[in-house]
Amino acid sequence: MKKPHLLLATLAALALAGCGKAPEAAPAPSPTPASEQKAAATEAAATPAADSAPAPTGDDSKNLSVFCWSEYIPQSVIDKFSEETGIKVSVENYASNEEMLAKLLSGGGVYDIIQPSEYVIEGLIKENLLDPIDVANIPNIKNVAPEFLNMAFDPGNKYSVPFMAGTVGIVVNTELVPDPITSYKDVFQEKYKGNIVVLDDAREIVSWALETQDIPVNDVSDENLEKVKPILTQWLPLVKVFDSDSPKTALLNGDVAIGIVWGGEGAKLLEADKKFKWVIPSEGAHLFVDSLAIPKGAKHPKNAQLFMNFILRPDISKEISDEFPYLNPNAAARELLSAEQLNNPASFPTKEEMTKMELFKDIGDQATKIDEVVTSIKAN
Repeated sequence: MKKPHLLLATLAALALAGCGKAPEAAPAPSPTPASEQKAAATEAAATPAADSAPAPTGDDSKNLSVFCWSEYIPQSVIDKFSEETGIKVSVENYASNEEMLAKLLSGGGVYDIIQPSEYVIEGLIKENLLDPIDVANIPNIKNVAPEFLNMAFDPGNKYSVPFMAGTVGIVVNTELVPDPITSYKDVFQEKYKGNIVVLDDAREIVSWALETQDIPVNDVSDENLEKVKPILTQWLPLVKVFDSDSPKTALLNGDVAIGIVWGGEGAKLLEADKKFKWVIPSEGAHLFVDSLAIPKGAKHPKNAQLFMNFILRPDISKEISDEFPYLNPNAAARELLSAEQLNNPASFPTKEEMTKMELFKDIGDQATKIDEVVTSIKAN
């Protein structure tokens, strides 16, 4: 049996790996909607009452506390939920899994909904730190594409429902960088020193170095960390900006010309200006799945499940994609997206690209070692 301080250390180590992604998911289906399904999806969106969950009963008060990633849930969605249910929603944001876990575990806040990445859910389930959900209260889970259900980090979706997914890729300002960029190795060249933005995420960064050596991203042994240290020592001094919150900003402002960013950030750059090009690194990338879950001891679990069901409504999920264009796992919502949205390569990778993607798994104490390696190199 783990002692409390060991539990905290384990979960802190888990989180220090960044916004990772985990198990063996099948490739997402082609995002192009079938024309015959469009009308049905539109009708479902127009009649949300048909997909409403049962109203909560008992003494649940009209409050809901949501702790979620920044730039992920539009305020308009929060407002609509409150208008329809009468539930007052308070929202607090974080920029990384480690920030979320640190506050959650320290007792710095009591939340009803959290939004962890899948490998974090895996760890929280192991430590019995999530409350189970009742899918009978979440009928809109039927809208989720099959390959995003029953994933290895939460078999049977006993503790979580998918919110958004995505990948990490390279964005190039082609007006400033005429040379072809196809790989991590192409990005981290001396001639681009001071002209690069990357995610401020230790596990992400280490995974890129591992992939250049054909080492699986979850094979983070001490030996493999030693193998990639020289690569990281070469790469990190070339970076001008480390930013996991809004890496697109440095590119939009012209502060840098190349970035390794979240897919949703890349999609917004492509929407903003045709000078930006999106590239899935030739070495490979990984798929992440961010979900909604209820932390152990939540005060309003019934309201939390109402919120989960609301988020999975096709019209609401589409509204989220409109503002934050990540890979939407909601198949019914995809039917409401425009062809332009579905054809954005940063939002919806091709099947061929998806086959090369891995998901991060819980690597336990090795997460701390990853963080130590990256932090040490950045400091020097």
